[in-house]
Amino acid sequence: MKIGVIGAGGIGQAFAGHAVKAGYEVVLSNSHGPESLTAAAREMGPNAKAGTREEAAAADVVFLAVQWPQVPEALAGLPAWNGRVLIDATNAVGPGFSALDLNGKSSSEVVASHAPGARVVKAGNTLVRAMLAADPHVAGGRRVLFLCGDDGAAKQAVGEILGRCGFATIDLGTLASGSPLQQFPGGVLPTLNLVKLG
Repeated sequence: MKIGVIGAGGIGQAFAGHAVKAGYEVVLSNSHGPESLTAAAREMGPNAKAGTREEAAAADVVFLAVQWPQVPEALAGLPAWNGRVLIDATNAVGPGFSALDLNGKSSSEVVASHAPGARVVKAGNTLVRAMLAADPHVAGGRRVLFLCGDDGAAKQAVGEILGRCGFATIDLGTLASGSPLQQFPGGVLPTLNLVKLG
């Protein structure tokens, strides 16, 4: 399976590092072009490569980790999603870390509106970069990541990816119900460092 990363900053690279170690092929992309990510991809190993946004978006599963104002541009003009999985790791952060008015929608529902045909799963947005990048095997257990989405098979696929990466997952239900719990700011789950024992 190939995983594309759109927005290979701290969160994107943290996830990509785990995915490469788990044996996935990963394509890193950002708004600055592949050249800016060549060194990062080389450091991750032979299963990682730097690519364009379009190359990353063509992967079987795509991990979106851009700043909130960049979401529309990051998802604009891409080939049809055709049911492929889009992992939304964004947070709708306003000026001064304020919560944005999204007209009654969750942030992931807004993301989904920019990626018609994608099966969107919210995940990877609740931990700070250093904690997400750290070894998920801690204290005799596995660090927890939350996820939610409207498609059960998509959530299962993301759960399997995160499981291979070493994380435990907790399913919070649909985008409408789960995304607000995960969202920073405003949600109750961001920065919560849980470990599942056993």
